[in-house]
Amino acid sequence: MRRAAVIVAAGAMAVSLAACGSAKESGGSAKSSGSEKKGDNIKVGLLLPENQTARYEKFDRPLIEKKIKELTNNKGEVVYANAKQDASLQNQQVETMITNKVDVLILDAVDAAAIKNSVQKAKDAGIPVVAYDRLAQGPIDAYTSFDNVTVGRTQGEALLKALGDKAKSGKIVMMNGSSTDPNAAQFKQGAHEVLDGKVNVGKEYDTNEWKPENANKNMEGAISALGKKNIIGVYSANDGMAGGIITALKAAGIKVPVTGQDAELAGVQRIVAGEQYMSVYKPYAPEADAAAEMAVALAQGKSLDSIAKDKVDSPTNKGIPAVLVPVTSLTQDNIKDTVVKDGVYTIDEICTAQYKKACEKIGLK
Repeated sequence: MRRAAVIVAAGAMAVSLAACGSAKESGGSAKSSGSEKKGDNIKVGLLLPENQTARYEKFDRPLIEKKIKELTNNKGEVVYANAKQDASLQNQQVETMITNKVDVLILDAVDAAAIKNSVQKAKDAGIPVVAYDRLAQGPIDAYTSFDNVTVGRTQGEALLKALGDKAKSGKIVMMNGSSTDPNAAQFKQGAHEVLDGKVNVGKEYDTNEWKPENANKNMEGAISALGKKNIIGVYSANDGMAGGIITALKAAGIKVPVTGQDAELAGVQRIVAGEQYMSVYKPYAPEADAAAEMAVALAQGKSLDSIAKDKVDSPTNKGIPAVLVPVTSLTQDNIKDTVVKDGVYTIDEICTAQYKKACEKIGLK
């Protein structure tokens, strides 16, 4: 696939994550010590964090379910629950999965620290846990995600490119993700590594629960504090928040480059229209496939050596087997060669009546 922007190397994340916390325990093993070897008749618990972001219900869940069926000759069962951004509810969902005697858990944590005790309970019950997308604390057996620090770097580099020689002519606003999400801290770290010293940060926020409405309120506050003539760009950690930010910018009559992440359909359409400068395209299929492959292997008592080629450290564990997936900077220039080519969206889905002229203008037809 031709990439018009940055494609990052996944292996770098092992180093990045190793620096994120001191190890207190040994890492997860390739097998669950309490589980017996099983065939294809396995029960996989799938716990996703929220339904505010379109990706989880539209991509992650169906992709994981499909892959597990493929790997188990249609005999594997997936038991699903969504925490709807409620950490307490997710802890209860883990308890329910333990009671239901699932053979393995795929867990995307709402709060990486708050889920620690529940992960331990699963481990004590002989249920291995695959951390999905976010590196949960506790005795995790395996992990798959993207190189989150490099995601932030990619966003920062794109914003600098958009600003060009005007990078220090005013102030940027940084809209980071939720403070309970370890990924958000890594996105922020990567963005600062690129932006620090090259731009002036006027306001910076950690956005509660990643909610677009909270990003909108924060942006309104930043506009009020800084003055609309002084804002030259916005670092937004994901597309959902970018939507709330752009709504506030439009209301104030401001048009500046705004970053994003996840390549949500609405985000891609805003890029087509020139309202959002970029997003980070994270191909969900490789991540979902890796989670399913590791989960099935763990449930069947098999080694992860042929699947997980990387190792990562969390604040509580070190040497966790991991699969890290590369990402791409998505702009107007490479929509056709990324999300369209990969079958994430069709041109008809992107280029609705509202965006038809904008699509034609950039050659997306």
